[in-house]
Amino acid sequence: MDRERHANGLALCTIAAGICIAGASFAAMTNIIRGDQLRGKAVYQACEACHSIDDNDLGPRHRGVVGRRAGSVADYSYSMSLKDSGLTWDEATLDRWLSNPSALVPGTKMFFQMSNAQNRADVIAFLKEQK
Repeated sequence: MDRERHANGLALCTIAAGICIAGASFAAMTNIIRGDQLRGKAVYQACEACHSIDDNDLGPRHRGVVGRRAGSVADYSYSMSLKDSGLTWDEATLDRWLSNPSALVPGTKMFFQMSNAQNRADVIAFLKEQK
């Protein structure tokens, strides 16, 4: 009887631990940083060394970037790796891109990295408004 109770207790502890781990993972997944588009406009100034909202420069124009297929602005010369990436610029992809473009698309021409997650969220919020 003691062995059975001990086995049942271990099973319950294992289940409880699994629930705690799953809950912690869910909490981490839902801990999304909300971007501020006004702050993003100010942070975007760092991007203006290569990009513009309306004109291609060293980098492609950004108006309408959110929701656009990567490498698809007709009058801009992209790297083949970005053209062939199959990416669409949504919030999650832009966040990964801005944190380390070369890790997301090896062979890309973009080298700038934005390490601050809040800055990335703010810039993305700003870009979402540039339709």
